[in-house]
Amino acid sequence: MAKKRNIHTTYDPEKKVWKTVLEGQEKPLATSKTKAAAEKKSIREAKKREVEHIIHKKGGLITDSDSYGNDPHPPKDKKH
Repeated sequence: MAKKRNIHTTYDPEKKVWKTVLEGQEKPLATSKTKAAAEKKSIREAKKREVEHIIHKKGGLITDSDSYGNDPHPPKDKKH
């Protein structure tokens, strides 16, 4: 079975737009003027494909990720 490719929200400093990108693909699935709009599109795409959504800062560092499919590393609940 082929590995599912994750969705990334990234910034393109040359075009000054936020992008929704499928991992391993150069051409973005969508572009947006704001990060919030790009995240909304990325979440929709990640849910549809049941994959991870990885959010980047303008500089490229990963700030957050959310799983919309089979999470390979689910959080462990702590009992209080």
